[in-house]
Amino acid sequence: MALEITDATFEEVVLKSDKPVVVDFWAVWCGPCKMLGPIVEELSTEYEGKAVVGKVDVDANQEFAAKYGIRNIPTVLVFKNGEVVAKQVGVAPKKTYQDFIESNL
Repeated sequence: MALEITDATFEEVVLKSDKPVVVDFWAVWCGPCKMLGPIVEELSTEYEGKAVVGKVDVDANQEFAAKYGIRNIPTVLVFKNGEVVAKQVGVAPKKTYQDFIESNL
């Protein structure tokens, strides 16, 4: 299951991780976010132990959404060593996210 990431846990979970971190910035009311949700859940299971896969609800956690300039959702950022290494705005095929993760393992 994808990890619920908040403003309070973002630095520890994402920026200090020794594994690649996939962060889905989403909101409850966002239709495309609901389409992406099952893909994010599948990725979290497939890459368990190899990468961290989490979600940030932008309505409840605005600090890091603002810091990373999230203007449209869903936006998925991939972090490695605390730096953004990949970005996907909008829903993309599952393979797009798999490729992001694979290239950063």
